[in-house]
Amino acid sequence: MTLSFDASTYAAASELIQRSLEEDLETVGDLTSLATIPEMLNATVRLVVRQSGVVCGLQALPLVFERLSGPVSWVTYAADGDAVRPGMILAEITGPVRSLLTGERTVLNFMTHLSGIATGAADFVREVAGTRAVILDTRKTLPGYRRLQKYAVRCGGGVNHRMGLYDGLLIKDNHLAARGDAGCAAAVADARRFLAARGLQIPIEIEVDTIEQLQDALCELPDIVLLDNMTPEQLRACVALRDQVAPGTLLEASGGITRQTVRAIAESGVERISIGSLTHSAKALDLAFDWPW
Repeated sequence: MTLSFDASTYAAASELIQRSLEEDLETVGDLTSLATIPEMLNATVRLVVRQSGVVCGLQALPLVFERLSGPVSWVTYAADGDAVRPGMILAEITGPVRSLLTGERTVLNFMTHLSGIATGAADFVREVAGTRAVILDTRKTLPGYRRLQKYAVRCGGGVNHRMGLYDGLLIKDNHLAARGDAGCAAAVADARRFLAARGLQIPIEIEVDTIEQLQDALCELPDIVLLDNMTPEQLRACVALRDQVAPGTLLEASGGITRQTVRAIAESGVERISIGSLTHSAKALDLAFDWPW
């Protein structure tokens, strides 16, 4: 799978990279490189893989080095979404050593983080292979990084949930509590009237904690029901009920799902599995600059 930044992801990356370089340089610059590296020294450095996974964030290279002084060129040997193994060369970057050293940490910060997310998503996707379940992310993202982190999930074969509160309607337990009752069907009906009055075509999703809440919610035929923190046995019962009374409604499992538990959850028959740890607890993939000396 090969993906690339769309306009909004590109804009988010550009802003974050600019902030990252400002944090490193302020108005002074890279004192160590200025003090120890001759101005005219040039080299080619390799971006190499030290750990198997899925690469993501190669498009950060030009965004970083375009902001640093001196002409820098690069050649890439992989694309976002590619599976990689230790020893692989992802790119060769040629230019002033001062610029290469100054941009090294910013490049690696972005790429190790995004590649870690892509790798984790790919691990979960492999675990549910052969079932009908897809792996989704959540809004549990770092401020400013949401589009990039969700892009990384797609690079790993996952599917994006709503981008924010503005483009999806998910009635959660706190919405029900704030209404003063646990009436799931009534909340779905109110949401449908709200959308219809504004001419909005947005799926309605509601979170439930029990099969009794699911039964109530299905009376109004929501597009999706999120089944929170249920065991595989409970999920199977929910799938059977859904199949009987509202076969057009999709079911989504969520809550503390791990690689050890995701297969059993997928085999329950749910169509969707959302996992917050894809983005909020991703382990960085080990990448490095390999210098020619």
